[in-house]
Amino acid sequence: MQQDTHVPADDLSGFVSRAFVALGVPKPDADIVAGLMVEADLHGQDTHGVFRLRQYANRLRDGGTNPKPTIKTIRDAGATALVDGDNGLGHLAMLHATDLAIEKARAHGIGWVGVRNGNHAGPAALYVTRIAERTMIGLYGAVGSANHVPPFGGTDLLLGTNPMAIAVPAGTAPPFVLDMATTVAAAGRIKTLAQRGETMPEGWMVGLDGKPLTDPARREEGFLLPIGGAKGYGLAMALGLLAGTLNGAAFGRDVVEFSKDTTSPTNTGQFVAALSIEAFGDVSAFKATADAVFADLCASPPLPGHDAVRIPGSNRDAVRKQRLDRGIPLHANLVSVLADIAAELDIPALAA
Repeated sequence: MQQDTHVPADDLSGFVSRAFVALGVPKPDADIVAGLMVEADLHGQDTHGVFRLRQYANRLRDGGTNPKPTIKTIRDAGATALVDGDNGLGHLAMLHATDLAIEKARAHGIGWVGVRNGNHAGPAALYVTRIAERTMIGLYGAVGSANHVPPFGGTDLLLGTNPMAIAVPAGTAPPFVLDMATTVAAAGRIKTLAQRGETMPEGWMVGLDGKPLTDPARREEGFLLPIGGAKGYGLAMALGLLAGTLNGAAFGRDVVEFSKDTTSPTNTGQFVAALSIEAFGDVSAFKATADAVFADLCASPPLPGHDAVRIPGSNRDAVRKQRLDRGIPLHANLVSVLADIAAELDIPALAA
Protein backbone atom coordinates (compact mmCIF):
# COMPACT_ATOMS: atom_id res chain seq x y z
CA MET A 1 0.00 0.00 0.00
CA GLN A 2 1.36 3.43 -0.95
CA GLN A 3 2.05 5.87 1.85
CA ASP A 4 0.31 9.24 1.86
CA THR A 5 2.42 12.27 1.04
CA HIS A 6 2.36 14.89 3.79
CA VAL A 7 2.40 18.49 2.57
CA PRO A 8 2.64 21.63 4.76
CA ALA A 9 -0.61 23.58 4.79
CA ASP A 10 1.00 26.79 3.55
CA ASP A 11 2.59 24.97 0.60
CA LEU A 12 -0.72 23.41 -0.33
CA SER A 13 -2.70 26.65 -0.12
CA GLY A 14 -0.03 28.42 -2.16
CA PHE A 15 -0.27 25.78 -4.88
CA VAL A 16 -4.07 25.96 -5.00
CA SER A 17 -4.00 29.75 -5.13
CA ARG A 18 -1.53 29.71 -8.05
CA ALA A 19 -3.78 27.27 -9.89
CA PHE A 20 -6.77 29.58 -9.47
CA VAL A 21 -4.80 32.63 -10.59
CA ALA A 22 -3.70 30.73 -13.70
CA LEU A 23 -7.39 30.11 -14.39
CA GLY A 24 -8.22 33.82 -14.25
CA VAL A 25 -9.23 34.23 -10.61
CA PRO A 26 -7.95 37.46 -9.01
CA LYS A 27 -5.25 36.69 -6.45
CA PRO A 28 -7.15 38.01 -3.39
CA ASP A 29 -10.10 35.72 -4.25
CA ALA A 30 -7.75 32.84 -5.08
CA ASP A 31 -6.05 33.18 -1.69
CA ILE A 32 -9.40 33.19 0.14
CA VAL A 33 -10.73 30.08 -1.57
CA ALA A 34 -7.42 28.23 -1.34
CA GLY A 35 -7.26 29.02 2.37
CA LEU A 36 -10.76 27.68 2.97
CA MET A 37 -10.09 24.52 0.97
CA VAL A 38 -6.94 23.79 2.96
CA GLU A 39 -8.76 24.61 6.20
CA ALA A 40 -11.21 21.83 5.32
CA ASP A 41 -8.30 19.42 4.90
CA LEU A 42 -6.73 20.57 8.16
CA HIS A 43 -9.90 19.55 9.98
CA GLY A 44 -9.97 16.15 8.30
CA GLN A 45 -12.72 16.91 5.78
CA ASP A 46 -10.64 15.54 2.93
CA THR A 47 -13.59 14.95 0.62
CA HIS A 48 -14.34 18.68 0.46
CA GLY A 49 -10.89 20.25 0.48
CA VAL A 50 -8.12 20.19 -2.11
CA PHE A 51 -9.62 16.98 -3.49
CA ARG A 52 -12.16 19.27 -5.18
CA LEU A 53 -9.59 21.34 -7.10
CA ARG A 54 -9.94 19.16 -10.21
CA GLN A 55 -13.67 19.87 -10.40
CA TYR A 56 -13.29 23.58 -9.72
CA ALA A 57 -10.49 23.89 -12.28
CA ASN A 58 -12.51 22.10 -14.96
CA ARG A 59 -15.44 24.47 -14.50
CA LEU A 60 -13.24 27.58 -14.54
CA ARG A 61 -11.42 26.29 -17.62
CA ASP A 62 -14.63 25.49 -19.52
CA GLY A 63 -16.58 28.60 -18.57
CA GLY A 64 -19.02 26.97 -16.17
CA THR A 65 -17.79 29.12 -13.27
CA ASN A 66 -17.20 32.87 -13.40
CA PRO A 67 -13.60 33.61 -12.28
CA LYS A 68 -14.35 37.28 -11.50
CA PRO A 69 -17.79 37.46 -9.88
CA THR A 70 -19.47 40.54 -8.49
CA ILE A 71 -21.15 39.22 -5.35
CA LYS A 72 -23.96 41.43 -4.13
CA THR A 73 -26.95 41.56 -1.83
CA ILE A 74 -30.06 41.80 -3.98
CA ARG A 75 -32.67 41.75 -1.21
CA ASP A 76 -32.38 43.05 2.34
CA ALA A 77 -35.21 42.95 4.87
CA GLY A 78 -33.67 43.62 8.24
CA ALA A 79 -32.85 40.23 9.71
CA THR A 80 -32.84 38.53 6.30
CA ALA A 81 -31.08 38.98 2.99
CA LEU A 82 -30.59 37.30 -0.37
CA VAL A 83 -27.12 37.21 -1.93
CA ASP A 84 -26.34 36.63 -5.60
CA GLY A 85 -23.03 34.80 -6.07
CA ASP A 86 -22.73 35.74 -9.77
CA ASN A 87 -21.73 32.12 -10.54
CA GLY A 88 -18.33 32.58 -8.90
CA LEU A 89 -16.44 30.10 -6.77
CA GLY A 90 -18.94 29.08 -4.12
CA HIS A 91 -16.69 29.79 -1.14
CA LEU A 92 -16.70 33.50 -1.95
CA ALA A 93 -20.49 33.85 -1.89
CA MET A 94 -20.81 31.73 1.25
CA LEU A 95 -18.16 33.69 3.12
CA HIS A 96 -19.93 36.93 2.17
CA ALA A 97 -23.28 35.50 3.27
CA THR A 98 -21.87 34.20 6.55
CA ASP A 99 -20.38 37.53 7.56
CA LEU A 100 -23.61 39.27 6.59
CA ALA A 101 -25.62 36.83 8.74
CA ILE A 102 -23.32 37.56 11.71
CA GLU A 103 -23.76 41.29 11.20
CA LYS A 104 -27.53 40.94 11.09
CA ALA A 105 -27.62 38.72 14.18
CA ARG A 106 -25.75 41.40 16.12
CA ALA A 107 -28.39 43.93 15.12
CA HIS A 108 -31.55 41.81 15.21
CA GLY A 109 -30.78 38.70 17.27
CA ILE A 110 -30.91 36.54 14.15
CA GLY A 111 -29.53 36.82 10.66
CA TRP A 112 -30.71 34.53 7.84
CA VAL A 113 -29.06 34.91 4.45
CA GLY A 114 -29.93 32.94 1.34
CA VAL A 115 -27.62 32.48 -1.64
CA ARG A 116 -28.45 31.90 -5.28
CA ASN A 117 -26.22 31.67 -8.34
CA GLY A 118 -23.64 30.05 -6.10
CA ASN A 119 -21.46 26.98 -6.58
CA HIS A 120 -20.04 24.13 -4.51
CA ALA A 121 -18.53 25.80 -1.44
CA GLY A 122 -16.69 23.05 0.41
CA PRO A 123 -17.82 21.69 3.78
CA ALA A 124 -20.63 23.41 5.64
CA ALA A 125 -18.57 23.36 8.84
CA LEU A 126 -16.39 26.15 7.45
CA TYR A 127 -19.25 28.60 7.77
CA VAL A 128 -21.09 27.52 10.91
CA THR A 129 -17.85 27.36 12.92
CA ARG A 130 -17.07 30.91 11.79
CA ILE A 131 -20.37 31.90 13.40
CA ALA A 132 -19.72 29.88 16.57
CA GLU A 133 -16.38 31.66 16.94
CA ARG A 134 -18.44 34.89 17.31
CA THR A 135 -20.36 33.27 20.22
CA MET A 136 -23.42 32.62 18.10
CA ILE A 137 -25.20 29.51 16.89
CA GLY A 138 -24.67 28.80 13.21
CA LEU A 139 -26.97 26.91 10.84
CA TYR A 140 -26.44 25.99 7.19
CA GLY A 141 -28.29 24.16 4.44
CA ALA A 142 -27.67 23.61 0.74
CA VAL A 143 -28.90 21.93 -2.38
CA GLY A 144 -26.36 19.30 -3.38
CA SER A 145 -24.30 19.92 -6.51
CA ALA A 146 -25.72 16.85 -8.25
CA ASN A 147 -28.80 14.65 -7.94
CA HIS A 148 -27.86 11.24 -6.55
CA VAL A 149 -31.08 10.34 -4.70
CA PRO A 150 -34.60 9.44 -5.85
CA PRO A 151 -37.73 10.37 -3.92
CA PHE A 152 -38.43 7.66 -1.36
CA GLY A 153 -39.83 4.65 -3.20
CA GLY A 154 -39.00 6.10 -6.62
CA THR A 155 -36.17 5.73 -9.15
CA ASP A 156 -35.79 9.20 -10.75
CA LEU A 157 -32.74 11.03 -9.40
CA LEU A 158 -34.34 14.28 -8.23
CA LEU A 159 -32.56 15.03 -4.95
CA GLY A 160 -28.99 15.68 -3.90
CA THR A 161 -27.14 14.86 -0.71
CA ASN A 162 -28.49 18.24 0.49
CA PRO A 163 -26.17 18.84 3.45
CA MET A 164 -26.89 20.66 6.69
CA ALA A 165 -24.75 21.87 9.56
CA ILE A 166 -25.15 23.31 13.04
CA ALA A 167 -22.44 24.74 15.31
CA VAL A 168 -23.02 25.66 18.95
CA PRO A 169 -20.31 27.29 21.07
CA ALA A 170 -19.52 26.15 24.60
CA GLY A 171 -17.26 27.43 27.39
CA THR A 172 -14.11 25.43 27.98
CA ALA A 173 -15.28 22.54 25.79
CA PRO A 174 -14.87 22.58 22.01
CA PRO A 175 -18.02 23.69 20.15
CA PHE A 176 -20.64 21.22 18.99
CA VAL A 177 -20.22 20.97 15.20
CA LEU A 178 -22.58 18.77 13.20
CA ASP A 179 -21.89 18.68 9.46
CA MET A 180 -23.78 15.98 7.60
CA ALA A 181 -25.31 14.92 4.33
CA THR A 182 -28.90 13.72 4.28
CA THR A 183 -27.63 10.50 2.67
CA VAL A 184 -25.93 7.63 4.50
CA ALA A 185 -22.65 8.72 2.88
CA ALA A 186 -21.68 11.96 1.19
CA ALA A 187 -21.05 11.82 -2.55
CA GLY A 188 -17.57 13.22 -1.98
CA ARG A 189 -16.71 10.30 0.29
CA ILE A 190 -17.65 7.87 -2.47
CA LYS A 191 -15.60 9.79 -5.05
CA THR A 192 -12.64 9.71 -2.68
CA LEU A 193 -12.92 5.94 -2.31
CA ALA A 194 -13.08 5.60 -6.09
CA GLN A 195 -9.91 7.68 -6.47
CA ARG A 196 -8.17 5.51 -3.87
CA GLY A 197 -9.39 2.26 -5.46
CA GLU A 198 -11.22 1.20 -2.30
CA THR A 199 -14.67 -0.31 -1.80
CA MET A 200 -17.61 1.09 0.14
CA PRO A 201 -19.75 -0.70 2.73
CA GLU A 202 -23.14 -2.14 1.93
CA GLY A 203 -25.92 0.27 2.78
CA TRP A 204 -24.41 3.35 1.17
CA MET A 205 -25.73 2.77 -2.34
CA VAL A 206 -27.99 0.38 -4.22
CA GLY A 207 -28.25 -0.33 -7.92
CA LEU A 208 -31.42 0.25 -9.92
CA ASP A 209 -32.20 -3.41 -9.23
CA GLY A 210 -32.32 -2.60 -5.53
CA LYS A 211 -29.24 -4.70 -4.73
CA PRO A 212 -26.28 -3.34 -2.73
CA LEU A 213 -23.60 -1.52 -4.71
CA THR A 214 -20.11 -1.54 -3.16
CA ASP A 215 -17.83 -0.52 -6.05
CA PRO A 216 -17.56 3.29 -6.00
CA ALA A 217 -16.35 3.26 -9.61
CA ARG A 218 -19.83 1.98 -10.55
CA ARG A 219 -21.68 4.73 -8.69
CA GLU A 220 -23.40 5.88 -11.88
CA GLU A 221 -25.25 2.55 -11.95
CA GLY A 222 -27.23 3.23 -8.79
CA PHE A 223 -28.17 5.84 -6.23
CA LEU A 224 -27.33 6.98 -2.71
CA LEU A 225 -29.59 5.97 0.15
CA PRO A 226 -31.10 8.63 2.43
CA ILE A 227 -30.49 8.49 6.17
CA GLY A 228 -33.42 7.00 8.02
CA GLY A 229 -35.32 6.01 4.90
CA ALA A 230 -38.33 8.26 4.34
CA LYS A 231 -37.16 10.64 7.08
CA GLY A 232 -33.92 11.40 5.26
CA TYR A 233 -35.86 11.92 2.04
CA GLY A 234 -38.14 14.39 3.79
CA LEU A 235 -35.21 16.23 5.35
CA ALA A 236 -33.43 16.51 1.98
CA MET A 237 -36.59 17.90 0.44
CA ALA A 238 -37.06 20.44 3.25
CA LEU A 239 -33.48 21.67 2.85
CA GLY A 240 -33.95 21.89 -0.90
CA LEU A 241 -37.01 24.08 -0.47
CA LEU A 242 -35.23 26.38 2.00
CA ALA A 243 -31.90 26.60 0.17
CA GLY A 244 -33.12 26.26 -3.41
CA THR A 245 -36.74 27.21 -4.04
CA LEU A 246 -36.88 30.03 -1.48
CA ASN A 247 -33.77 31.64 -2.95
CA GLY A 248 -34.71 31.28 -6.62
CA ALA A 249 -31.96 28.66 -6.97
CA ALA A 250 -31.98 25.26 -8.64
CA PHE A 251 -33.80 22.31 -7.05
CA GLY A 252 -35.05 19.00 -8.43
CA ARG A 253 -34.73 18.60 -12.20
CA ASP A 254 -33.05 22.01 -12.50
CA VAL A 255 -29.92 20.92 -10.63
CA VAL A 256 -26.79 20.83 -12.81
CA GLU A 257 -24.28 18.08 -12.02
CA PHE A 258 -21.25 20.31 -11.66
CA SER A 259 -18.58 17.65 -12.13
CA LYS A 260 -20.06 16.41 -15.43
CA ASP A 261 -21.43 19.62 -16.93
CA THR A 262 -18.50 22.02 -16.77
CA THR A 263 -19.98 24.71 -19.02
CA SER A 264 -23.41 25.51 -17.52
CA PRO A 265 -24.04 27.75 -14.49
CA THR A 266 -25.26 25.61 -11.59
CA ASN A 267 -27.32 28.24 -9.73
CA THR A 268 -26.54 26.40 -6.52
CA GLY A 269 -28.64 27.49 -3.54
CA GLN A 270 -27.55 27.70 0.08
CA PHE A 271 -28.56 29.43 3.27
CA VAL A 272 -26.69 30.36 6.41
CA ALA A 273 -28.16 31.66 9.65
CA ALA A 274 -26.61 33.14 12.77
CA LEU A 275 -28.50 33.12 16.05
CA SER A 276 -27.37 35.44 18.84
CA ILE A 277 -27.17 33.65 22.19
CA GLU A 278 -27.16 37.03 23.91
CA ALA A 279 -30.63 37.73 22.51
CA PHE A 280 -31.96 34.86 24.63
CA GLY A 281 -30.08 35.34 27.89
CA ASP A 282 -26.75 35.35 29.64
CA VAL A 283 -23.97 34.08 27.37
CA SER A 284 -21.77 32.85 30.23
CA ALA A 285 -24.62 30.82 31.69
CA PHE A 286 -25.34 29.27 28.30
CA LYS A 287 -21.72 28.28 27.82
CA ALA A 288 -21.49 26.79 31.31
CA THR A 289 -24.65 24.76 30.74
CA ALA A 290 -23.38 23.56 27.37
CA ASP A 291 -20.14 22.45 29.04
CA ALA A 292 -22.11 20.53 31.66
CA VAL A 293 -24.34 18.84 29.07
CA PHE A 294 -21.33 17.83 26.98
CA ALA A 295 -19.59 16.44 30.08
CA ASP A 296 -22.66 14.39 31.04
CA LEU A 297 -22.89 12.91 27.57
CA CYS A 298 -19.20 12.03 27.42
CA ALA A 299 -19.38 10.43 30.88
CA SER A 300 -21.91 7.87 29.67
CA PRO A 301 -20.28 4.40 29.82
CA PRO A 302 -19.76 3.09 26.26
CA LEU A 303 -21.41 -0.05 24.99
CA PRO A 304 -19.14 -3.08 24.65
CA GLY A 305 -17.03 -2.71 21.51
CA HIS A 306 -17.68 1.02 21.22
CA ASP A 307 -15.27 3.89 21.72
CA ALA A 308 -15.91 6.47 24.41
CA VAL A 309 -18.77 8.87 23.75
CA ARG A 310 -17.70 12.14 22.16
CA ILE A 311 -19.41 15.32 21.03
CA PRO A 312 -19.67 15.91 17.27
CA GLY A 313 -16.80 18.14 16.23
CA SER A 314 -14.82 17.68 19.45
CA ASN A 315 -11.76 16.25 17.67
CA ARG A 316 -11.49 18.97 15.02
CA ASP A 317 -8.86 20.99 16.87
CA ALA A 318 -6.73 17.91 17.59
CA VAL A 319 -6.80 16.86 13.92
CA ARG A 320 -5.92 20.39 12.87
CA LYS A 321 -2.96 20.57 15.23
CA GLN A 322 -1.67 17.18 14.07
CA ARG A 323 -1.91 18.17 10.43
CA LEU A 324 -0.28 21.52 11.01
CA ASP A 325 2.58 19.69 12.69
CA ARG A 326 2.95 16.76 10.27
CA GLY A 327 1.50 18.17 7.07
CA ILE A 328 -1.74 17.36 5.28
CA PRO A 329 -1.85 13.75 4.06
CA LEU A 330 -2.51 13.38 0.33
CA HIS A 331 -3.15 10.01 -1.30
CA ALA A 332 -0.81 9.13 -4.19
CA ASN A 333 -3.67 9.33 -6.69
CA LEU A 334 -4.57 12.84 -5.53
CA VAL A 335 -0.92 13.88 -5.78
CA SER A 336 -0.99 12.64 -9.37
CA VAL A 337 -4.13 14.66 -10.12
CA LEU A 338 -2.54 17.80 -8.68
CA ALA A 339 0.57 17.18 -10.81
CA ASP A 340 -1.65 16.96 -13.90
CA ILE A 341 -3.29 20.26 -12.99
CA ALA A 342 0.12 21.91 -12.57
CA ALA A 343 1.23 20.67 -15.98
CA GLU A 344 -1.99 21.83 -17.65
CA LEU A 345 -1.73 25.30 -16.12
CA ASP A 346 2.07 25.59 -16.49
CA ILE A 347 2.61 26.33 -12.80
CA PRO A 348 5.24 24.78 -10.48
CA ALA A 349 4.24 21.32 -9.30
CA LEU A 350 3.47 20.74 -5.65
CA ALA A 351 6.64 19.76 -3.82
CA ALA A 352 6.36 16.64 -1.65
